[in-house]
Amino acid sequence: MAKRRNSHLPLNEALNEFIKENKLQKGMDKVDARAAWEKLMGNGVNNYTTSVELKNETLYVSLSSSVLREELSLGKSKIIAMLNEELKKELIKKLVLR
Repeated sequence: MAKRRNSHLPLNEALNEFIKENKLQKGMDKVDARAAWEKLMGNGVNNYTTSVELKNETLYVSLSSSVLREELSLGKSKIIAMLNEELKKELIKKLVLR
């Protein structure tokens, strides 16, 4: 556990320090990627999304509609760019729709 400081620390800095010290960034990235997918894709796509999982810079998205899967596969690079922009870092390199 880190030593307590007497100076005041903004909450976001304290949380970032806690995440860094406890090596929780990978888990936070997974949660952030899932939230970004839900926000950017909207209700229409989210209704057919069964799971969103981030593993080693690859986002795996399971969809229950083969038609939607095919439609989204045409714009994979644009989806990756939009997700990375939303996440404010180059977290996703590849998108796998299944």
